[in-house]
Amino acid sequence: MHLRLIFGIHRATHQIGLFIQRGAPGLTQAEAHILCHLHESGAASVAALHEAFAHRRSTLTSVLDRLAAAALIVRESSQTDRRSFIISLTPSGKKKAAKIHRLLESLEGRVLQSSTPRKLEMVTELLQQLEQQASEGTKR
Repeated sequence: MHLRLIFGIHRATHQIGLFIQRGAPGLTQAEAHILCHLHESGAASVAALHEAFAHRRSTLTSVLDRLAAAALIVRESSQTDRRSFIISLTPSGKKKAAKIHRLLESLEGRVLQSSTPRKLEMVTELLQQLEQQASEGTKR
C-alpha cells in the first residue's frame, strides 16, 4: 500500500515552514506557531502549549528559551501553582506574532476560499483521526 496521507501532510507542513521563513525570516516553524498560538489564545501555561503542539518537553523548552532570548516572550511563575510558568508575549513579541498570524491567516484564507465547509469538515476529521491513531502508538 502506498502512503496517501502522510507524505502529503509532510510536504504541506514543510511548505508552511518555508512560507513562514519567507514572511518572517529568523524564526523556526515551531517558534512561529507558538507565537501565533499566543496571539490567538493569550498567555498560556507551558502545559497548555505542550498540549496544543505535542512537542517533547525538551523541544518545547528549547523553543521557549529561544523566544525568551529574542525578547519575544516572558516566563512568569503562575499565581496559582508556583511550579508552573505562564508564557506571554512581550510588546515586540505581540508585533511579531500579529505579523505571523496575518501571514498564516492569508494562506489559510486563500485555501479556504476555494473549498467548501464539507471539505473542511472532512479534512479536520481525517487529521483528528490521524492524530489520535498516532498518539496511541503502534498497538496493532
